[in-house]
Amino acid sequence: MNILVVEDERNLADAIAHIVSEASYAAEAVYDGNAGLRAALSGRYDAIVLDVMLPGMDGREVVHELRRQGVATPVLMLTARTSLSDKVEGLDAGADDYMTKPFEADELLARLRALTRRRGDVMLDEVTFADVTLDLATHDLSCADKTVHLSGKEFEVMRILMSSSSRVVSKQDLLARVWGGSEASENSVEAYVSFLRKKLAHIGSTVQITTLRMLGYRLEVFGA
Repeated sequence: MNILVVEDERNLADAIAHIVSEASYAAEAVYDGNAGLRAALSGRYDAIVLDVMLPGMDGREVVHELRRQGVATPVLMLTARTSLSDKVEGLDAGADDYMTKPFEADELLARLRALTRRRGDVMLDEVTFADVTLDLATHDLSCADKTVHLSGKEFEVMRILMSSSSRVVSKQDLLARVWGGSEASENSVEAYVSFLRKKLAHIGSTVQITTLRMLGYRLEVFGA
C-alpha cells in the first residue's frame, strides 16, 4: 500500500509517514495543498491522509478538486477541530473518513485498512512483475525457486519500480521517495539500481531494469 500524507506540520507529517513505513507500507509526505493535489493526481497512491488546514489550498479544496477530476483515491481527512459541521463539510467535499487530532497510530492504520477494503482493494503481502515476486514483509526477491534478500534501500527502489509496472520512474522521484530529505545524489540511485540488476541476474529473472536517458528507469522483460 502506498500512502500520500499531506500535512503542513512537518513533524506530524513525518511521524505519520514513519507509522505507515513501520507497518511495511510505503509513504510520501508533502507539506502544502498545492503539492498535495499535484501528487494525488499522479494516481500512484492507494490512500491519502489529508489535513484540513493547509497553505495554498486547504484540504477541502484539494479533495473537491480530486473528485471533480475523477480521482477516486480514498481520503482520510485530519483536523484539530471537533465540531460536527467541520466533519460534514469535509465529507461533503468528497472525503471518505475523518479523524481528529491527536490520534493513536493503531487507529490511523486501522482506518487506512478500512478505506482500502471499502474501495475493493486488497492489502497485498507481495508485489509481482513478470517472473519476480517481492515479499513486502521479508524484503525477499524471488524468481521460481531462487530467492535473494534485499537491503532496505534496495527494497524501496525495487518496490517502486515494480509498483510502477512498465512506467518510467525518474531518478529524482526515487531520490525523493527513498532517500527523502537526505543529501544523497543521483549516484546513489545508480548504485542501488546496479545492485538490483546483479540480484535479478543472480536469481535468473527475465526482468531487467532499463535506463532511459534523461528520463529514468523502468522494468522490462528480456525477449518480450
